[in-house]
Amino acid sequence: NSKIVFPVTTYSLETNGVATDLYITDIASGETKQLTSLEGHENNAQWRADGLKIGFLSNDQLFEINPDGSDLKQVTKVEGGIGNFLYSPFGNYISYTQDVKMEKTTADIYPDLPMANAKIIDGLMYRHWSSWTDESYSHLFLMKYKNGVVEGNPIDVLKNEKFDSPLMPFGGIEAFSWSKDGNSIVYASKKLTGTKDAISTNSDLYLFSLNDGTTKNITDGMMGYDNNPAYDPSGKFMAWLSMEKDGYESDKNNIYLMDLATGKKRNMTINFSETVESFSWSKDGSKIYFVCPKDATEQIFYVSLIKPDPILNKANPKIRQITNGLHDYLNCAEAGANLIGARQSMLQPTELFKVNAETGVETKMTNFNDEILKNVSSASVEKRMVATTDGKQMLTWVIYPPGFDKTKKYPTILYCQGGPQGALSQFFSYRWNFQLMAANGYIVVAPNRRGVTGFGKEWTDKIAGDWGGQAIKDYLSAIDNVSAEPYVDKNKLGCVGASYGGYSAYMLAGVHNKRFKTFIAHCGLFNMQSWYGTTEELFFANHDLGGDYWQKPTPKSYTDFNPINFVDKWDTPMLVIHGGKDFRVPESEGMQAFQALQLKNIPSKYLYFPEESHWVTKPQNSVLWQREFFGWLDKWLK
Repeated sequence: NSKIVFPVTTYSLETNGVATDLYITDIASGETKQLTSLEGHENNAQWRADGLKIGFLSNDQLFEINPDGSDLKQVTKVEGGIGNFLYSPFGNYISYTQDVKMEKTTADIYPDLPMANAKIIDGLMYRHWSSWTDESYSHLFLMKYKNGVVEGNPIDVLKNEKFDSPLMPFGGIEAFSWSKDGNSIVYASKKLTGTKDAISTNSDLYLFSLNDGTTKNITDGMMGYDNNPAYDPSGKFMAWLSMEKDGYESDKNNIYLMDLATGKKRNMTINFSETVESFSWSKDGSKIYFVCPKDATEQIFYVSLIKPDPILNKANPKIRQITNGLHDYLNCAEAGANLIGARQSMLQPTELFKVNAETGVETKMTNFNDEILKNVSSASVEKRMVATTDGKQMLTWVIYPPGFDKTKKYPTILYCQGGPQGALSQFFSYRWNFQLMAANGYIVVAPNRRGVTGFGKEWTDKIAGDWGGQAIKDYLSAIDNVSAEPYVDKNKLGCVGASYGGYSAYMLAGVHNKRFKTFIAHCGLFNMQSWYGTTEELFFANHDLGGDYWQKPTPKSYTDFNPINFVDKWDTPMLVIHGGKDFRVPESEGMQAFQALQLKNIPSKYLYFPEESHWVTKPQNSVLWQREFFGWLDKWLK
């Protein structure tokens, strides 16, 4: 298509809300205009099969609109709402997801106690990230459709199954793919229950046939996460993302390819060092474009498929990097001779860019943030290599304040990345924003310590079972290296981080040897035994900590690398932040840390958000977070 539809999100402090509208851009001319302005969120936009309409979700129902913004109509009126809709290739069906109640609530069991408020729990996983189990499961539905009208009764593809699709809690439309003939659909699901669900990452891809109503597991025997199915343009092959190890949620994501006629599979990125974040097919089916972390950035690559049989051909698939630079691409899709992708950096919020698929030349397409940024003095980012204690070279981002003057001295913050796996890339965040930290007069040191992605599988995997080992040494190597500069005030060093970064702050507080004047720990893990006993995704805990704390010998995660065991050495002011709906790192972790600080008479503060989870997302809470964050830093470092 010569036009692209995309969402734009705005935040309102006045209403404390968030709204998402759809925009449309002409790829050739660059002309952009707003397409929708309904109340709430418009999302999940896609072109109808005939190219005449754009479908999207608003208030959990399907709407359609002409590309010029006219003739807006509501298509569905499904009780309870829908999500993750897709048009079938010939436009005769739509697919969508909907929650289906399949278990009894307390009120169902005891109807004579209508005001009783309790949950009766007899197994794991009874809560996940920020939600308690609600006796419902997300199911995939198919409904007949013709020219803007849905017809008949929907087909529940997972009828009577107590399983979810997409993968909970963050899965979305990437979990589904229609076959090119429209006679079947593939969906991702983890069909495990109870403790097995809590300790395993073994999801699979299932092919549902409309012709006979049968379902087939097409990745049976592949033991890690299998997700993101996508048929090639010919319909002969299907690609998807697959992890090898069961129980390792951050294992390397490979692109697998399957011949749908024979069922034969091939790992197309087996010899590629990095993990794949997302991918899309070229229009002719000769390439798969993908985004992955590389050297602390997120870049676009492609893997070539050697025809006529890319699975049986013994030659190694050719992989080539297309983009390069200090920025992150969040996604990409082919449009003519170009790729279209959303790009951001530490200094620039997200905009759409057009990329020449052969030369890699990038052209900015949208300018939604230009008006704001024209009055903002930009920070600057340095890519610095730091020697580690084991003889490696570690890429460390150093962010300098606007108008940085080498003849002056600046307070400096060590930023500890969460994860622990994942990229410390050129991301732009509305909470952990490096440019905002620099604009408040701080130099920021952000090391790509052991465990982050973008530097090969060995670098990422090294942190498992070693949370308090080499990664902590990497942090100290980075801050020692940068603080040796004459423009760093060594008497005004701070340390901040969230999640594993919060754990890092707690850990460093006991081993930093007077380097830092203050710490900020957001949603950090403080006591590894209590955390293991209250977190939900136990596959993560088992893999990264080395198992449970009652086994013999006891893993070092509970002894040598447990922050609570170093509290006797704590003597530095600390701000502790936590969310009440954070079930990955429950609020008790922050409370324990704060209580220890108070009992030791260490200056401390506890910032608690009852309605927030692992992240602070509500606009006014976000501003409050920033005010307290910088208020604390300014108190101890300025």
